[in-house]
Amino acid sequence: MNASAEQNLLVKIRALAPQQVAEVEDFVEFLASKSRKSAALDRLLSIAPALERTAGPPMSEHEIAKEIAAVRLERRNR
Repeated sequence: MNASAEQNLLVKIRALAPQQVAEVEDFVEFLASKSRKSAALDRLLSIAPALERTAGPPMSEHEIAKEIAAVRLERRNR
């Protein structure tokens, strides 16, 4: 967001009643939460292929833990 847009938004927020400011704050938190959930889903979907096996028995809890640890290590090393 550029400084002008940010300033315009602040002017508008300052003109609101306290209850409306609270609603704006709730909405901003909702948007941030939505973004975090979307990112979490993307991370889950990125490891889904490793969790899906077309042949053989289902993955054990130990195998799942190893896959998760490997993905976490890969992300830390980026």
